[in-house]
Amino acid sequence: MRHSVLFATAFATLVSTSTFAADLPGKGITVQPFQSTISEETFQTLLVSRGLEKLGYTVNKPSEVDYNVGYTSLAAGDVTFTAVNWQPLHDDMYAAAGGDSKFYRSGVFVTGAAQGYLIDKKTAEQYHIKSIDQLKDPKIAKLFDTNGDGKADLTGCTPGWGCEAVINHQIDAYGLSNTVVHNQGNYAAMMADTITRFKEGKPVLYYTWTPYWVSDVLKPGKDVVWLQVPFSSLPGKQKDIDTKLPNGMNYGFPVNTMHIVANKAWAEKNPAAAKLFSLMKLPIADINAQNAMMHDGKASEADIQGHVDGWIKAHQQQFDGWVKEALAAQK
Repeated sequence: MRHSVLFATAFATLVSTSTFAADLPGKGITVQPFQSTISEETFQTLLVSRGLEKLGYTVNKPSEVDYNVGYTSLAAGDVTFTAVNWQPLHDDMYAAAGGDSKFYRSGVFVTGAAQGYLIDKKTAEQYHIKSIDQLKDPKIAKLFDTNGDGKADLTGCTPGWGCEAVINHQIDAYGLSNTVVHNQGNYAAMMADTITRFKEGKPVLYYTWTPYWVSDVLKPGKDVVWLQVPFSSLPGKQKDIDTKLPNGMNYGFPVNTMHIVANKAWAEKNPAAAKLFSLMKLPIADINAQNAMMHDGKASEADIQGHVDGWIKAHQQQFDGWVKEALAAQK
């Protein structure tokens, strides 16, 4: 008799777990995330992928494409979501690919993403440089000349990221076309040269953003300083944005938020996933810390997966809460 009771209990457990698996909203559905070729974006992308896996979805490795291509593919439904939509930096690309009629965007994933221009603190203090328009002075500009043409060399932005359009616009707006050259190319390679120059005690001028590892190596306030701009000036859809901060400082870029954006038609068919996208939050300090680990050599696929595991473990209750709330949205 006892055996049959045990068997019945075991059978009931088996049935309930298999029913639960069958009940997961993502069962049989494959998801394709996209991110840019910046490998530091993988951490936040995989975190979202893990949440989707808990909902039963099969999630492919993120495809790495230029944002322009990514948004177009997302609008067409060839990819499912991205966890790296910057607002307002990507507003023109987002709108060009169809905007809210094509995309689902709800909630804020990351807040406090800053960007702007920096120079080494030593040169800033020696020449009293606080604002980028001081580079209109050929003598000041020449301090940052790396190739002997007499103009300041600005380590700028990889074409296609969105920041290059802002920088080009601002060089014109602030009257710097004759004295500053915006170097565009492979950002990581250019930044490696910039850090080498800094270590040699030479003046440096560069653009960067947070979250990213650069500000962990060249620490603002200690090694380098942010430059202000003389007035707010942005291109395209951002043109009416005032970048002046409440404290009166103006670094030329609004503080951005990052969002998870999905294909709208897909999100409507997948309410649990849509709910998850709207709930997830990731502190910018955690991304900075993870990016710094990657810069220190822990950047393999296994390393990044380990960082995701560690983050979930440290925030297990919150993570499980998102999944639970997302599952409830499906019913």
